[in-house]
Amino acid sequence: MKGLEELGRVRLSPNFYLRDFLMSEIANFYGIPNIPENPDLTIETGTRLCNDLLEPLQDTFGRLAIRSGYRSAKVTAFGNERRHGASVKYNAGYHIWDMLDCSSHKGAAACIVIPWFADRYAKGADWRSLAWWIHDHLPYSHLEFYPKLCAFNIHWSEEPRRRIDSFIAPRGCLTKPGMENHGGNHGEWYSGLGQT
Repeated sequence: MKGLEELGRVRLSPNFYLRDFLMSEIANFYGIPNIPENPDLTIETGTRLCNDLLEPLQDTFGRLAIRSGYRSAKVTAFGNERRHGASVKYNAGYHIWDMLDCSSHKGAAACIVIPWFADRYAKGADWRSLAWWIHDHLPYSHLEFYPKLCAFNIHWSEEPRRRIDSFIAPRGCLTKPGMENHGGNHGEWYSGLGQT
């Protein structure tokens, strides 16, 4: 218990602590501890996620709400068996921060909501304006957008894929390497976007 308390107090970046990312509805509901097996790798990848992606987002759009972040392999496998999410294979180096992905790369992801943007999305703002802003400004690996609150997964990887997918219309892949729209500047989508 003392070790877990200390782990939760690890500061990953100026505004985020590891404890912010350890909550899991699956873990809480079923009583499964969501504790990293490799704390050092968890801290390393979480630090990159926070400093490279979450801090710049918060600087631009205001406070972020963390929906989910780290998931242990045990919690992930349990949830997948009950159709509550993807398998360990697909979450390694993604929500499982302390496991390398299938290509042996480090990575970490979080599902977040930007309240400032969620209010605008509720009034009809296009999710693609935020997606293109992130694409043009941040070294993300993968983004995946969801209809409720315009929540989205944001993924850091040491080998970024630079792909954006969405379950919001128009559904599917917005961009990935090789698509005509992938390069260049997309400023026409997000002119004036952001609080700062």
